[in-house]
Amino acid sequence: MSGFDRKIQRFLEVFINAGGYNKVLEGLQNTLLIAVLGLVIGIVVGTLIATVRVLPKYKRLPRILNGICSFYVGLFRGTPIVVQLLVFYYVLLPLMGLKMTSVAVSVVVFGLNSAAYISEIMRSGIQSVDPGQMEGGRAVGLSYGTTMMRIIIPQAVKNILPTLGNEFIALIKETSVVSFVGATDLYVAFNYIGSNSYEFMVPYLVMALIYIALVLIISMLVKAMERSLRKSDRSR
Repeated sequence: MSGFDRKIQRFLEVFINAGGYNKVLEGLQNTLLIAVLGLVIGIVVGTLIATVRVLPKYKRLPRILNGICSFYVGLFRGTPIVVQLLVFYYVLLPLMGLKMTSVAVSVVVFGLNSAAYISEIMRSGIQSVDPGQMEGGRAVGLSYGTTMMRIIIPQAVKNILPTLGNEFIALIKETSVVSFVGATDLYVAFNYIGSNSYEFMVPYLVMALIYIALVLIISMLVKAMERSLRKSDRSR
């Protein structure tokens, strides 16, 4: 038996006989949960921020809101996500007297972090829409908010869909840092298998293949959505 065969055998012993697959399933579930919910929070909060930042600045309130949003974006884009996780989990939660699971904290932090990036993506998407669309909506009696939600933002989403897909892929890969607050992700699961088999090469190779598979699946889904949107545009 070759050295590599022995490495695979040790991996399978821990993965199957020692219940390592349960850790992997838990890690995969948490990775997808954090990434998906983080993206949803990011899209909702990021869209609100982008909407505020493209408001006309003729009045005082829009200028104040724009300043707050700019500070938020600068804060989350200017600090590493692992620092945000540590500060939120070990500093802010104890100060506020709140208790949250490590997975819940990861979802919140990833969502808020993603919102800062998505707000800039969405802002560029909104600005890429023909200004006449807003003027047309207002001309038929729609409010600014209604025109934005029903006319401008749907068109902006079509323009930025590939970039949103890239953001989702980035979230999937960045979940590897949630182990800093005690959450079980794919890295923790395969590190557990490596520690128990005293062999890390095969576990880490399998982990890399799983990440690659996830990225390929997301890329195919985004491309399918793009084709669907192009077909709907041509059918009009």
